[in-house]
Amino acid sequence: MAGFSWYLSEGFQVIIEKSKEAKCSLKDVQLRFLCPDDLEEVRSLCRDWFPIEYPQSWYEDITSSERFFALAAIYKTQIIGLIVAEIKPYLKLNAEDRGILSRWFATKETLVAYILSLGVVRSYRRSGVATMLLDVLINHLSGPVHQPPHEHRVKAIFLHVLTTNKEAILFYEKRRFRLHSFLPYYYSIKGRCKDGFTYVYYVNGGHAPWGLYDYVKYVARAAWRGGGLYPWLWGKLRTALTIAWHR
Repeated sequence: MAGFSWYLSEGFQVIIEKSKEAKCSLKDVQLRFLCPDDLEEVRSLCRDWFPIEYPQSWYEDITSSERFFALAAIYKTQIIGLIVAEIKPYLKLNAEDRGILSRWFATKETLVAYILSLGVVRSYRRSGVATMLLDVLINHLSGPVHQPPHEHRVKAIFLHVLTTNKEAILFYEKRRFRLHSFLPYYYSIKGRCKDGFTYVYYVNGGHAPWGLYDYVKYVARAAWRGGGLYPWLWGKLRTALTIAWHR
């Protein structure tokens, strides 16, 4: 992540638009976490970027609560972009999101990160700011250094996006987010229901629920590493017989 400076403060979907030229250089962009003093500026930006009206309590939370990863990109003392993600237990997800991980991860230790907002000021879009913010989030959750309090327990980063937001969908797909599910009538915008998609990026060994092909591939890989299929099967059978005998 060379090319920008980093400093800290206390403490729905990406908006992208085509631009003929970059309006700023990433080396001049600074990053810091949001603080309570940012509330009014952040609210003004979100009202300009997103079709959803967030409540006052939401702005208070993202600018003060440690539950959120709320990072701002600063250029010439102004916020030109921000990403907000909530780190939460997997078991507390809503029903429509519980299928993003294999049942093997259905434990109280498993965490996920939900991207609530990712936006950039119109005149600075297509300058790499959104990519930089997303990369910092991913590296923070899955980098080589364990970051407390989650310490690599986050197994997936996911988000919801309008099915009509083609630019956002392309942005995430280019960054290896996978389409997971279709959500009919998920959004209510100005009294009208809109469909959405769920996109997921897996980290720290997390993966989607397996199908038959995934299980076959796992067995084949394990057998190959064990020197062949028959030795692998015999080893598994011998282990099972030993356990049964001692019982």
